[in-house]
Amino acid sequence: MTAFTQLSFEDQGATLRALQPLYSALVREFVIEVSTCPIDKDNAEEFSASQESVELAEAWFEQVDAQIQVHQLRQFLQTTPLANEAALHHLLLHHMHKTAKATSDRDKTDFLLVQYFSLCAPSGLDEGDVDLDYVAQVLEPVLGPLQPKLPGWLASLETIMQSAARCRRLSELLHSGALEQGRKLKTQSAARYFEPSAMVAFARFSFMIRRIFFRLMHDDLNAIHDGLRELERRGVSTIDCRRAQFSAEEPVARLRMICQSWKVMFHAEYSSGQPLRMLVDLRASVDDALQNAARKRPLAASAAAASGTSGGGTQK
Repeated sequence: MTAFTQLSFEDQGATLRALQPLYSALVREFVIEVSTCPIDKDNAEEFSASQESVELAEAWFEQVDAQIQVHQLRQFLQTTPLANEAALHHLLLHHMHKTAKATSDRDKTDFLLVQYFSLCAPSGLDEGDVDLDYVAQVLEPVLGPLQPKLPGWLASLETIMQSAARCRRLSELLHSGALEQGRKLKTQSAARYFEPSAMVAFARFSFMIRRIFFRLMHDDLNAIHDGLRELERRGVSTIDCRRAQFSAEEPVARLRMICQSWKVMFHAEYSSGQPLRMLVDLRASVDDALQNAARKRPLAASAAAASGTSGGGTQK
């Protein structure tokens, strides 16, 4: 299937009109220096009737797009009440149907497809149900009807997903290269990314990887919480967390508060960035502290027994 063509100016105008509240909120949120949007509450109803006005508004939206990074869009859409199904639909149309697509349009489309799928798919969806046909069915409102087939140049996506699924800790996932391999395929795809079958394949891949990531992330956070509670129970009040960029005597109570805040910070993000490396290293630090505490207990018991024996003497 071929890449998308540009929307008619009437449809383009309708899409921009629908996106005006969201883009205006983006401009305020990230303090973007741009002129006032040509679409406002006074002319919104008549806006799409003129091709000239649509082209003028399109130029304004392009200015905002150029200044909004994908991580900012992700952050915004995860927190704003404006990010409903209709808004995601229009955002996808806006980026997919551009005549000239920048790399950022691909990255934003990739995120938006997964976000749209996650919003529309049932929350209790089994992993076995997330095949290409099902993903295409959920994405049909934005991609149109199609019978997807995994393109030959994307055959490695399945291998990468299987490798990621075998990971049992977040450190394994980050070191497996699965995230980097997926990004590399998207980068190498260039214009082919916008072929509908490719977008379905990438949306499925990203959804599955994100699900694996969140499972492992929560497992690590829970393991850290459990480990910190056990350390407190054993009377350990500080641990050496220099490998995680904390102090050599980091208070256990403070680490518990940090982990709680990380649950919020990592809610929508997955990458191999520095905060996640800190999470991985913190779990390793807690594991080391638990092992040290476990070794000290038998030594203390042995010392106590030896002291009791020498003090009591021998019986005849």
